[in-house]
Amino acid sequence: MDLRIALYQPDIAGNTGTILRMAACLGIAIDLIGPAGFDISDRALKRAGMDYLEMAALTRHIDFDRFEDWRKHEGRRLVLLSTKATVAYTDFRFEPGDIVMVGRESAGVPDHVHDLAFERLLIPMPGGGRSLNVALSAAMVTGEAMRQLG
Repeated sequence: MDLRIALYQPDIAGNTGTILRMAACLGIAIDLIGPAGFDISDRALKRAGMDYLEMAALTRHIDFDRFEDWRKHEGRRLVLLSTKATVAYTDFRFEPGDIVMVGRESAGVPDHVHDLAFERLLIPMPGGGRSLNVALSAAMVTGEAMRQLG
């Protein structure tokens, strides 16, 4: 399947821990793009209760430019979750190697990151809400991608 989840400059350690745990349990690699709003050393993540860190396939990227260089070299599509998107995640056809990216809890991602995405996906909000928690969003979209990819 080779699906990956990228966290763009996460602000909240608890959300990162939840996504790391989910990814470890599902065998999905995580790309953590700095700078983060909290200490992302192994010691700090373990101290924050992220006991699945040893199981997680975690790659830290010092900044978005380094991540983008790596992504291009790997030939992977960047699939961005965004409240500004118009394509529902359930209408998108995922492919092996896709990287599903969630933005900062406080600000999403900057425009230049939006522009580099292969596709921008929306989780429809028929109830009228603006957005969901990033960990919940990552779980929903990852589940759909895994269903499609078998």
